[in-house]
Amino acid sequence: MNLFRLAGDITHLLSIVVLFRKIRTTKSCAGISLKTQELYGLVFLTRYIDLVIKYHSLYNTLGKLIFIGTSLATVWHMRYHKVVKQTYNKDQDTFRHYYLILLCLGLALLIQRSFTVIEVLWAFSIYLEAVAILPQLVLLQRSRNIDNLTGNYVVLLGAYRALYLLNWIYRFFTELHRVLWIPWVSGLVQTALYADFFYYYIKSWKKHEELKLPA
Repeated sequence: MNLFRLAGDITHLLSIVVLFRKIRTTKSCAGISLKTQELYGLVFLTRYIDLVIKYHSLYNTLGKLIFIGTSLATVWHMRYHKVVKQTYNKDQDTFRHYYLILLCLGLALLIQRSFTVIEVLWAFSIYLEAVAILPQLVLLQRSRNIDNLTGNYVVLLGAYRALYLLNWIYRFFTELHRVLWIPWVSGLVQTALYADFFYYYIKSWKKHEELKLPA
């Protein structure tokens, strides 16, 4: 544990709080991609499957359970809540996310730390998390006008990943002294995907304008 990882975990948790606040207080999931939420649910279920075979710490276990539970709860609200599901932008959330699943699974079968079920699933979750935000970004680009809570949610997700990159770099110099290609490259790809959104977010914040993305 180090400051960058702790800050990353807190930022990640804050992003979930912001998302739940939006859904629970407004009874709306407008602007939120169900497909991205489903991908995150799959990410956490496959990454944290080691919960059933290995105990690391109370912090680690609680964190994993929170991320799994909140991801599945978000998907449930968007699919089945009688009010929330009516606000889902289904016509705009058309990214074919199953292609991402197949691509990441194939990559995990080819490139992983060792060819075991746990390691293949871990690599799959890392690859999938790197691109899971794509349906959300495409939806925001199509909807153009973005409310503050949705914008803050996406920014917090991007900040979480950037902090985790710093965590891996810090660990390289202080603990591991070896390059971890899978999380490093995946983290760089994921952070890069947020770059355009960050630019327009900061631009709108400075000008005190409503956040809009170009078509």
